[in-house]
Formats: sequence, structure tokens, C-alpha cells
Amino acid sequence: MRHPERVTATTPAPASPGALDELERLRGALAATELPLDLDGAAEARAQRTAALQQIDDYLAPRLANLDAPLLAVVGGSTGAGKSTIVNALVGHPVTRTGAIRPTTRQPILLHSPGDREWFASERILPGLSRITGTRTDAPVRSDAAGAAPDAALIGSVVLVADETVPAGLAVLDAPDVDSIADENRALAAQLLAAADLWCFVTTANRYADAVPWRLLDDAAARDITVAVVLNRVPPGAGAEVEADLRRMLAERGLPGAPVFTLHEQPLDEFGMLPADGVAPLRHWLGALAADRQARHEVARRTVAGAVRRLGGTAFAVAAARDAQLVAARGLAAIARDEYDEAAEAVEAATRDGALLRGEVLARWQDFVGTADVFRSMESWFGRFRDRLGEWFSGKPAPVREVETEIETGLHAVIVNEAGRAASAAWQRLRTTPAGRRLIDEPALARESADLDERAAALVREWQGALMRLIQEQAGGKRVKARVLSLGLNAVTVTLMIVVFASTAGLTGGEIAIAGGSAVVGQKLLETIFGDEAVRSLAKQARDDLHARVGALLDEEYRRYAARIEPVLDGPDGVGLVEAAGALERAMGGAR
Repeated sequence: MRHPERVTATTPAPASPGALDELERLRGALAATELPLDLDGAAEARAQRTAALQQIDDYLAPRLANLDAPLLAVVGGSTGAGKSTIVNALVGHPVTRTGAIRPTTRQPILLHSPGDREWFASERILPGLSRITGTRTDAPVRSDAAGAAPDAALIGSVVLVADETVPAGLAVLDAPDVDSIADENRALAAQLLAAADLWCFVTTANRYADAVPWRLLDDAAARDITVAVVLNRVPPGAGAEVEADLRRMLAERGLPGAPVFTLHEQPLDEFGMLPADGVAPLRHWLGALAADRQARHEVARRTVAGAVRRLGGTAFAVAAARDAQLVAARGLAAIARDEYDEAAEAVEAATRDGALLRGEVLARWQDFVGTADVFRSMESWFGRFRDRLGEWFSGKPAPVREVETEIETGLHAVIVNEAGRAASAAWQRLRTTPAGRRLIDEPALARESADLDERAAALVREWQGALMRLIQEQAGGKRVKARVLSLGLNAVTVTLMIVVFASTAGLTGGEIAIAGGSAVVGQKLLETIFGDEAVRSLAKQARDDLHARVGALLDEEYRRYAARIEPVLDGPDGVGLVEAAGALERAMGGAR
């Protein structure tokens, strides 16, 4: 190759500082965008995001910082296309590994002019790959034995080889096979091609129409990257026909100006090298490009502009995927929230429709206050039964405790049952979606919390304690306080709970008469002690307090699901990503 003037780090040609700032802003927005839910298209969007971040670090940021830095020409292609052999021929001696065992190029080798070493020894480009300094082999050895054998411990590195035959201003990198059987090799090949200023794509007369290379060439066309295609191993007499067909395909796929260099089938020499004149046209093309600073600048500018356009498209796709994640996560949260809200409503309904006064509660209450006698003498209720009620309340503490216990048991059971139902229903509904299955993967969520039984019991006790304090606060006057004390604080509290829960809406038959009478007895008793307006206020406060406590308890149960869903909602939406992409496009327009 030719040797143009040396390009050094003292003559930078940076792009617009604003473009660099906006690129960093876009990178930050991409890095902050998480796509954890398994939605349609999410896996592709995650891969695009990862590739975009890698290209920003590997290529765009360092290239925007200096458009005059040496170009990186990556030689890529399919397995067995002859990439390494062609690189050897370009410099005129064996420097890369070739051979029959594939894949061969596990550690990429970067050939550069000695004067350009500082550009590639630093982490200016490809910062994720460590650097290993290689040496040129001048001894006459076969090309398939040249270079150190790849060490598995050194995978993830690039070997730098300074070579006087490489012109200043342009380096050549031998990349792994794009269709390697090893996943890590294919990933590295894609990473290196994304970090290139231009591609030298090697294919053969037998495989130039393969799908894998054309996916990469389509990507090159979309990015407007400079591509040279080396058509290797063309049988004698078939060159014109095969080359014409390849050029047609290139034009159809958006690469009409890509130069094609045809290499006919020919024997290698004793060292596994192609004849020197075999790659002369390609060597001349690369040398002329390296010698022309303006041409190098234009190649870099085109590649950067194309990469930024592609980056903008990626940002829009990732933003759309992010917004879809937010919609899905909100939907998942709404499903779980709906089940626990329904549970809270069910508990509230049970406290209003008389369900908590069924069975033993009604029987114990009837025994407690002699409801049947009260029915027969309702008109003269207070005057006739005041003393008798005092005897019942103060002289029979066991029935008071029995009624209280039955109410506690019933309320506790309703709370626990509804929490369990909500947990089971939320689990089943969320698990019907792929996104839900990924997030809600703990079977214990299908049941109420292990300690809910204890917490529900504590809730009931605390509510009863709050009712006692409420009654004590209401009994401010001496007369009211005396009445409360004469009947007993526990008895008045139980009576208030009966009034809170008494309704005939959910009862039938004899239960209606008993519950209705119970409500009347309790209501009359409390009105005699506190007055009718105060009793209505007490009942409302008691009911509101209970519902608030139940709501808080069920909200704690819901938080088990929310803890899985809310991290998806914590990050930003796609708006910032779109805005950052647009700002970078505008800054690049200004730079141009």
C-alpha cells in the first residue's frame, strides 16, 4: 500500500461539541430505558438498545470527537471466504491466522502504521476490548501458522500489530466470521463491523447470494457506510457473469456504488500466500483513500451520519417498546389492584348486610339482652327494662365476652377469606399473560401472606380498642359517663358493634326478626346513653375506622404484587429518548 503523510493526534478535526453533548444525552437516555417485560417485540428492542449503546461507545463517541483520526477498515465475511488470506496478501506477508479449522479468528488482529499506534492502543475505540501488542513475523512461515494461537483466556481482546506496509491514516482489522458457529464470535464480528468506518466484505463465487452476508450488507446500506466487496475464488471464465450478478444485487439493495474486487481461483504459494498482484486493485484503492485526507474525512462523515440516522430509528423503536412496557405494567398493576379493591368492598359489604350477625352472634346476642321480651314491651322500653338491662350487662360478663368473641371471629374470617381470594384471583389473572408470568413467578403470591392471620386478628383487636376510646371520649358528661360505667365499657362497645353491623339486607327468615330486633335494642340503648345524633356519629366513625384499617391491611397484601410491578414503572417513559434522538439529529445537521 502507499504511504501518505502521517496523521497525528495534534491535528484533530472534531465534530460539533453540541453533537457530542447530545450524543451523551441520548446514551444516558438509552441506558436508563429498561424493558423487563416479555412483550411482543421486547427482545428485539432490547437487542437494538444493547447494540446502540455498544456502537456509541465503540465508534460514534470517539469518531465524533475527531473526524480526522485514522480510518478503521474491517475485513469481514462468511466462514471460509478467505478474509485472513486476503489481509495477508494486502501487507505482503503472513500476519493473521488462517487454516482449515473453523472458526479461526477468535482474537481479531488490527494492522496499523507504526505512527498511528496511539490511536488504537488507547480505548478511543472499542473500549470493551483489551489490547495485546503483537509483532510482525518476518521469518518465512506458512500463513496458517502465523501469529500466536488464540488463548481462550484472552478472548475479548484485540491484537495490535504495527506494520510499515500499512499506510498512515488507515488501519485494517481482520474480524471473526459473521456466520461463525460460536455465538461469541458472531457477536464480536457484529461489534467490530459496527465500529468500522468502512467495510471490506469478503465473499466467494459460490456463496455471494447467502442470506447471512446480505443481512449485514443491508445494514450497511441503511447506515450509508462505505463498502468494498471482494469476490473471491471465482472460477476461470466465470468472472464477468458472477461479478455482473453481484453488482446487480448490490444496486437492488442500495449499494450501487460499492466497488467490487474480483479474485480468480489460483494456487497459493508455498507459504499459503496469494500472488502479490492478486489483490493489487484492492491495495491501490485502500492506499489512495488513506493518502487523501479529504476522502478520509468524507468516509468518516458519511459513516457517522448514517450511524446517527440508524441510532435515531433505534431510539424511536426502543421508546415505543418502553411505552408499551409502561402500558402493560399499569395494566398488570390494575389487575392486582382491582382484586384487592374488590376484597375491600366485600369486607365492607359484609359489615353492612348483616352477614356478620348470622348464626352464633345472633344467638349470643339474643341470650344477652333477652330480645324476645324487649319486642313484647317495646313501647315502654327504657322505663321498664333499664334496671333489668343493667343487671344483664353488669351481672352476666360471660355472655358479653361470648358475643364479642363471635363478632371477632366472624370479622376475622371475612378479612382472611377475602385476602386469600384476592391473592388467588390476582395470581391467576396475571399469569395468563407472558409479561405477568415473567414478573409474578413466586407461587406464594397466590395465597395470602403467611402472617395475615395474625395481622387480621390484631386489626380486629385494635379496632375494638379504638371503639372503647371513642366511647370514652363521647362520654364526657357526668351523666353519660355514669351510664357507661353502670352498664360496663365492654358491654357498650359490643352494643356499638352490633349497631354497626346490624342490617337485614343479607338475612332471611327468622334471622331478620332477630337482627332487626337486635339493632333496635342496641340503637335504643345507645340513644338513651348518648342521644340519637351522637349514636349516628359513633356508628359512622366506627364503620369508617374499620374500613380504613381493612383497606390498609389489604393494601399491604397488594404491595406484594406492586413490588414486582412498580420497578417497571419507576424508569422514564419514551418521550425523553425521542427528544434526545431529535436533538442529536439537529446538532448533527448543524455540524454538517
